[in-house]
Amino acid sequence: MDHAATTACDPRVVSAMLPYLTQAWGNPSSIYAEAREARKGLDGARRTVAEILGAKPNEVIFTSGGTEADNLALRGVVEGARRARAARGISAPPHVITTRIEHHAVLHAAEALEHERVRVTYLRVDGEGFVDLGALREALDEDTVLVSIMYANNEVGTIEPVAEAARIVKAHDERIAVHTDAVQAAGALSLDVDALGVDLLSIAAHKFYGPKGVGALYVRGRTPFAPQTVGGSQERNRRAGTENVAGIVGLATALRLAEDERAERNAHLTLMRDRLLEQIPERIGGAIITGPRDGAGRLPNNASFAFEHVEGEAVLLQLDLQGIAASSGSACTTASLEPSHVLVAMGVPERYLRGSLRLTLGVENTMDDIERVLAVLPEAVSRVRALAT
Repeated sequence: MDHAATTACDPRVVSAMLPYLTQAWGNPSSIYAEAREARKGLDGARRTVAEILGAKPNEVIFTSGGTEADNLALRGVVEGARRARAARGISAPPHVITTRIEHHAVLHAAEALEHERVRVTYLRVDGEGFVDLGALREALDEDTVLVSIMYANNEVGTIEPVAEAARIVKAHDERIAVHTDAVQAAGALSLDVDALGVDLLSIAAHKFYGPKGVGALYVRGRTPFAPQTVGGSQERNRRAGTENVAGIVGLATALRLAEDERAERNAHLTLMRDRLLEQIPERIGGAIITGPRDGAGRLPNNASFAFEHVEGEAVLLQLDLQGIAASSGSACTTASLEPSHVLVAMGVPERYLRGSLRLTLGVENTMDDIERVLAVLPEAVSRVRALAT
């Protein structure tokens, strides 16, 4: 019940990767036979990803994962725009706009940029996690170079109005780059970059049944962009380092399968998600749904809650004893003692903030799994509450 943290690698993906670990093991930048086989796999994977994004192959940069892709998007655009502005005689600090509920891969990158003479605006969200588009309009100014709004929130599943946000940005100034962190959206939602209106988009393979340690960043042609890792000419001089060919083939294979099977997977996941969203507040007193109440505005596999006067970590331990894996928010902040920044930004009342539970479903889950959670969770919450009094 924690597929937002990671997913098991699909056996079909593993099969596609194996030849690039055993036979076509060459460095794709070399010229001999083994290298040419590796290059063929790399190029084929790039074409596959580009096709699914509705992009050109040369607009796809392979990375070590979603975190690097997000960092590369923010830093690459800011540095590229800074250079372009300097050439036009503009010395004012560049301005970046993002939201208060982004993954820390974006938030921490933005905070680091603030120490490097970059002005950052953090947009507010409403009680369901939807970004305030009016605040976006107000924040745009002549120095804005980048707007980064996640496609779907990793904790509460809110699907953001990225296309509408992009239209607002481009109406203000076509030169402003628009980035979306699509790490949680990939596999569940369309990634067509033209329909979304974005200039940059980040994904990570292990969120859609691919391998860990590999991701991709789409960068639209002519977007101001400066490489952040140097030392080689790989990825068209935008990201130095020998490519992880097997991992990249795995990413492309997993993305192709996810796109081809998306409708069927989503239908399966939605039925289970809706059962959880309907039953948990009924069976557990002092429970609220966090994120969108309307399923159309939420990822099909995400059911998130908060329990009054309960420590979420204690509930997770009770579930683990019953063989149920879940989380209280982002897997990247599990060890943090602070309440979720997402729930704080959404205005969730204090008495619920430390009692969050995220259940994120995968293709191998069944309705029997859902019924087991519904049977076990009320008792787990009651036990935690009893121990706290």
